[in-house]
Amino acid sequence: MFQSSKNRSKSREIRTVPPLDAAALERLALRYVERFATTRRRLIDYLTRKIRERGWDGTATDGAAADPVALAEKFAELGYIDDRAFGEARAAAMGRRGLGKRRVTGALQQAGLDEEDREAIAPAVEDRALETAMAFARRRRIGPFAAVRAERPEREKQIAAMIRGGHDFALARRIVALEPGEALEP
Repeated sequence: MFQSSKNRSKSREIRTVPPLDAAALERLALRYVERFATTRRRLIDYLTRKIRERGWDGTATDGAAADPVALAEKFAELGYIDDRAFGEARAAAMGRRGLGKRRVTGALQQAGLDEEDREAIAPAVEDRALETAMAFARRRRIGPFAAVRAERPEREKQIAAMIRGGHDFALARRIVALEPGEALEP
């Protein structure tokens, strides 16, 4: 009916996970790209972390060295990873949330996109600057989306929020200065 405390502690022993080899590393990588939209840099970081946590046993059996970079490149060639498509999707999603160019480019850099891919995505982000700023204002009920016009201290806080959201100061100021219900002139 009841287990003694001695038996319970034996059944809860910590299971040791065997070190990785080339096949196990590839399985981990495949599972990761299957579950998450990712970039080469993120996959490399993930695999490096897993090798550090579990150890590497690939040299004992097949002579292969742990090479997360080569595995990430292989997956990119196979089409499992596409940094540019990831960046475009991330930029579009952040734009729909109302985040501006600085926040988007910072997130893309943090995700590991190289300079070439970030520069290719930047014009689309800049083209949607007004649209994303208005989406931010709508979500936060700023400027034309407010119920009543805010007093100066509140407007300063709204401008600061828009700047933290990655929007240009001049655009943020123009939007915050609008009366409730007023449209922004392009």
